[in-house]
Amino acid sequence: MAEYDLTPVNVPKVETKYRSIKTAIPVPESLEIFAELQKSEPRSMQGQPPIIWHKADNFTVADKWGNRWIDWSSCVLISNAGHSHPKIIKALRDIIDQGLLSTYVFIHEGRAKLTGMLQALAPKGKDYSVFLLSSGSEATENCIKMAKTYAINKYGKKRKYFVSFNNAFHGRTLAAQLAGGMPKLKEWIVDGDKTFVQVPFPDGYKNEDVSFDLFLKSLDEQDIKPDEIAGVMSESYQGVGPEFMPVEYAQKLEKFCKENDIVLIMDEVQAGFGRSGKMFTFEHYGISPDLIACGKGISSSLPISAVIGRKDIMDIYAPGSMTSTHSGSPLCVAAAIANLEVIEEENLVENSAKMGEILCAELERIQKKYPERLGCFHGKGLVAGIQCVLPGTKTPDPATALEINIKCLQKGLLMFAPVGIGGECLKIAPPLSITEDALRESIQVFEASCDEVLG
Repeated sequence: MAEYDLTPVNVPKVETKYRSIKTAIPVPESLEIFAELQKSEPRSMQGQPPIIWHKADNFTVADKWGNRWIDWSSCVLISNAGHSHPKIIKALRDIIDQGLLSTYVFIHEGRAKLTGMLQALAPKGKDYSVFLLSSGSEATENCIKMAKTYAINKYGKKRKYFVSFNNAFHGRTLAAQLAGGMPKLKEWIVDGDKTFVQVPFPDGYKNEDVSFDLFLKSLDEQDIKPDEIAGVMSESYQGVGPEFMPVEYAQKLEKFCKENDIVLIMDEVQAGFGRSGKMFTFEHYGISPDLIACGKGISSSLPISAVIGRKDIMDIYAPGSMTSTHSGSPLCVAAAIANLEVIEEENLVENSAKMGEILCAELERIQKKYPERLGCFHGKGLVAGIQCVLPGTKTPDPATALEINIKCLQKGLLMFAPVGIGGECLKIAPPLSITEDALRESIQVFEASCDEVLG
């Protein structure tokens, strides 16, 4: 994770319709808050650009010292409907006034409504049901559990392997990390679990071979046969990029899983609810997964996640044996219902696709200005990324990515810390509600920052 210098820097003042920089960055008066946090929190909670959020509205974030940023973070792809949407706030106030804050898994009306709404979003042609949870990690963890249970119940313990992809991220719980494709993140597990295996992801940049033959070859090299595989899971786009599968590859993967009765799981935790210009990113591939892990943008606010999956798989566990303490929390459910209504009423999926055409074209143009330093660009809808590399190589250059990130912050454009396998990726993900004038203004700021660092 990036480390930001907390020394205040005097920067040029900014005042536009959407941005305002009035102080040194970081704000000198904010340093006391950072110091207090460092006393009481583990350092793992540090590592984001050094501002103190005070208020967030639609696609802007403000501190209490008069600074305001156009937001390219969406709280790490949560605030799809925009920050603090009035309809979501009203829904939360209504359920608070009703006097219902927690229910465990006792039923309340909102839970029935939300599961029905999510079920209606599922691909046609399969019988899906919906399991509500609290976090994206919980969702992927339960997908893994259900895929393995389905396979073992039906075929016995030889159906033990779970296949995922190199450089994947599926969360921070045990099975989610075992399925992850970044070895450094699972060193703490020590011996791991040999039934979790990874294959190359067909991103076309770090791995230039995008043929499905490589998938089959990789399994063969690990001496894994199709009838030994319980499930295959992939992010609909890999978060380190974002990086997308070729359509043909995804369709061949679906066919392979269907022919061998392997549970196909698409992790939509950061990719869902309009982020890439469709409700779910897997829709770009024309496939129908067996299990869909959802989170983040499901509520644009409070912690809630879900698994949408084939009923015959989801019903394996008996009543009371697969639950979660805060499954269907009334507050989170109210936020999610309002969020889904906003996404539909305000045509945010369509806006994501429309604004994405502008964003992606402009970012690709910027990347081509500095091809020796900005190694590649990937994007779809309102999620995009540019990877900084050492000149003329594909070697990650996290220092340059951080420098550009900081320049943007100083000019009134907020991104989360660079991501990627080496901290080299500038990830771009504004709320889906962003307007064209705000988007173009933010692109100009990003380009000016790149020009200052690379020009």
